Amino acid sequence: MPGSAALDTVPETRVHGDVSPFAARHIGPQPDERAAMLDLLGFAELDDLVDAAMPRSIRMTGALDLPAPLTEAAAASALRALAARNRPLTAMIGLGYHGTLTPAVIRRNVLEDPSWYTAYTPYQPEISQGRLEALLNFQTMVADLTGLPIAGSSLLDEATAVAEAMALARRSTRTGRVLLLDADTLPQTVSVVRTRARAMDIEVVVASGPLPVALESADAFAVVVQTPGASGRLAGTGELRAIADQAHASGAMVIAACDLLASTLVTPPGEWGADIAVGSSQRFGVPLFYGGPHAGFIAVREGLQRGLPGRLVGVSRDADGAQAYRLALQTREQHIRREKATSNICTAQVLLAVAASMYAVYHGPAGLRTIATGIHERATALAGDLTAAGIEVVHQSFFDTVLARVPGRASVVVAAARDWGVHLRPVDADLVAIAVGEDADAAALDAVRTAFGVVAGETRFGDLAGSERTSAYLTHPVFGTHHSETAMLRYLRRLSDRDFALDRGMIPLGSCTMKLNATTEMEPISLPGFANLHPFAPAEDATGYAELISTLESWLAEVTGYDRVSIQPNAGSQGEFAGLLAIRAYHDARGDSRRRVCLIPSSAHGTNAASAVMSGMRVVVVKATADGSIDLDDLRAKIDAAGDELAAIMVTYPSTHGVFEESIVDVCALVHDAGGQVYVDGANLNALLGLARPGRFGADVSHLNLHKTFCIPHGGGGPGVGPVAVRSHLAPYLPGHPLEVESEGVGTGGVGPISAAPYGSAGILPISYAYIAMMGAEGLTLATEHALLAANYVAKRLSGHYPVLYAGRGGLVAHECILDLRPLTKTTGITVDDVAKRLIDYGFHAPTMSFPVAGTLMVEPTESEDLAELDRFCDAMISIRSEIEQVANGVWPADDNPLVNAPHTQARIVADDWTHPYSRLVAAFPAGLHAGPIAAGGADKYWPPVARIDGAYGDRNLICSCPPLE
Repeated sequence: MPGSAALDTVPETRVHGDVSPFAARHIGPQPDERAAMLDLLGFAELDDLVDAAMPRSIRMTGALDLPAPLTEAAAASALRALAARNRPLTAMIGLGYHGTLTPAVIRRNVLEDPSWYTAYTPYQPEISQGRLEALLNFQTMVADLTGLPIAGSSLLDEATAVAEAMALARRSTRTGRVLLLDADTLPQTVSVVRTRARAMDIEVVVASGPLPVALESADAFAVVVQTPGASGRLAGTGELRAIADQAHASGAMVIAACDLLASTLVTPPGEWGADIAVGSSQRFGVPLFYGGPHAGFIAVREGLQRGLPGRLVGVSRDADGAQAYRLALQTREQHIRREKATSNICTAQVLLAVAASMYAVYHGPAGLRTIATGIHERATALAGDLTAAGIEVVHQSFFDTVLARVPGRASVVVAAARDWGVHLRPVDADLVAIAVGEDADAAALDAVRTAFGVVAGETRFGDLAGSERTSAYLTHPVFGTHHSETAMLRYLRRLSDRDFALDRGMIPLGSCTMKLNATTEMEPISLPGFANLHPFAPAEDATGYAELISTLESWLAEVTGYDRVSIQPNAGSQGEFAGLLAIRAYHDARGDSRRRVCLIPSSAHGTNAASAVMSGMRVVVVKATADGSIDLDDLRAKIDAAGDELAAIMVTYPSTHGVFEESIVDVCALVHDAGGQVYVDGANLNALLGLARPGRFGADVSHLNLHKTFCIPHGGGGPGVGPVAVRSHLAPYLPGHPLEVESEGVGTGGVGPISAAPYGSAGILPISYAYIAMMGAEGLTLATEHALLAANYVAKRLSGHYPVLYAGRGGLVAHECILDLRPLTKTTGITVDDVAKRLIDYGFHAPTMSFPVAGTLMVEPTESEDLAELDRFCDAMISIRSEIEQVANGVWPADDNPLVNAPHTQARIVADDWTHPYSRLVAAFPAGLHAGPIAAGGADKYWPPVARIDGAYGDRNLICSCPPLE
């Protein structure tokens, strides 16, 4: 039956071959170091460790069927060849994606700079002040341009931002049952919203005519206004204000899907009555990337901020009273609220939000207005030439998109423009849309004129509907002081110096796999063929992308043991959602629409529960045993209680506790026997790759975090890619897309898109392609084995100082281990927060704090860290343990010691007064980190820019836009 997996059998003894030169550089420990690590653990070979740690019931036989590994030079050449097969003509297609010019100083020093792209989500704000300031700039930019007081720190894309706004409006109003969409809404937005609404039991109605008429009969809780519309039409302020007044009178909220650049010229949504504004910041200097990654945005009126999805950066203060930034209102997040979470978004496209914010900083308000004015003037000049030649321009008012009527000739005009180097959009047989972007120069506009058979003249046609903006924006000095490249370069460097990223040292976060993002993997994303292609360009101009995507999907299917993969989900959370929608659709197609119960272990990632609720399922929690494994007795009881309502179980494997659970095959069988499906969260796939395949040991669907296992960098909280992998019976229910219906990776069974672009964040797929191509089967397997080796080495070295909370067979862990600080906290008062902040003084980012168990630290060393760095971390943790002992023995007071006062800033160390019972040297250069030359680890010490931050103060005094300089 579908759902009964054919297990890979017990493996034969595997012999290590020669791995590729790249794999040898990707994997940190050298052979002699590996031998020393194995010796500490009591094993002669890596295979012995794997055999001891991993259940034989899940092991695969033989090697992965992948091509022989490429050298770095060969991989770079192959990707250049694929990029060259794409034809990124001047993109004048529109539909929410526009040609833009990325300032070289931002491309080189943000998008291509490891100090920005290798940083982790800013959960440790003291060492994330640079990107937090950049995100605060983003929030200020969005708030100013939308005319609303509060903006979040980025979402995934415009379509999902509208869907998030729909959910926010649904939670915030008690009237109506319908979401009413503007007839001129972007088509991909309509489809994504329908997908999300279907699972939430919300009715979506697309107005067939003017919104005021539709509002009279619709029982709407919210209305979405697209401005400018997909057709390019720009509504006047009076018209929009009337719609808002009518909606509010009926108790409905107003969501404006708007264009940030247009908002520099026209009345912003907040000034005509919108409650929520959403959209994409792509045209603020972020390459087209064939659809992503791009930072969506959301801004809200006062009173809605505590329901915002995703992240919100706020201003707080540190222990010395200095201003400091942090993520605000974190109690909304999924790891705390779980099935009560308002959104499953964890982090969203931070790197791209930083780039967009820096585009605004670099150009400033006057520069943005000049860019917008130039676009509008070029559009009106083109429209004037068309009308002078007798061609009808459908809309009098528009910002950048001209809609021209050429009866029966649309395809001819579009083909001619393509021949001249421009991509236009055929709306139907009679209409052609021309979206003028920042990059549409005189040559591109002349090509458009040639395609239409018109010549340049002096006539202009079109206006801004009499809705010119009069209010000021971007008035904070940060947007007025960095307009030269020298100033911009120094600003970016100053911010990056405040952060701690992988370019500085190890980030030992459990479950987040912060490992090497190799330069050879990163370089291809800037190739014009990958960076500058519009997602709705003709298929014949995207053959390089088609091959890259098809190949990558097949490789991912091979390494996971599934039959089909879709790379559309642009985050792990969205991959979860897509996988659960596939399960739901599968049950519905079989007449099992009652199956809506999703079993989730108590230790699961918080996004699991949030995704299950979003997909319309009811969460039932399964208990864990004392060792962290799924309680099989409780599982059987929950399965029996669910009966024929059982839809699925969501499990993470290895478990969130960092253990290979022996019972995973039994768990799968129990759920399958009861008619349910098995979802295995792929967050920990880096502990399985090359050794076991979820699609062959019992799972039906998984999402894969390419930004973890497959080397796409975290970028401070995004970009991410979360492909969904399924067995054949679920393949028809992969995400579809309205503008890409013939793709091999698009489902056909009624499950719509879950991302705005057909291939999600396609622009960063070359990273994972390069990683797999250069590692090869042997390299991927060896990386997994080294991940297991590193975690067990750290666990072994630290187990005499901190209890390792969970372990599997033979006392071994998988790729991460949990250190239990609760006994120490109970006896000394020293908390995980204290240890995390003290690690900053030692030059480390903290491990994962209090997840999945409160009062613990979860450590994942990854395969990329060499023995010296692993030992440096272990030495730091052992030294910190001795510092805790000093507190326990009364040498240092419980309220005045290096841990509770950490981290120590330069300002503290050089202050005239020093009243602490420990020395300045102990504070700033603790054991293992000596003052002195670089060789001794002193001269390159990382100094935190702020002391410990008061999070509660920030939540009580919420400030989420740039404060005055004083």
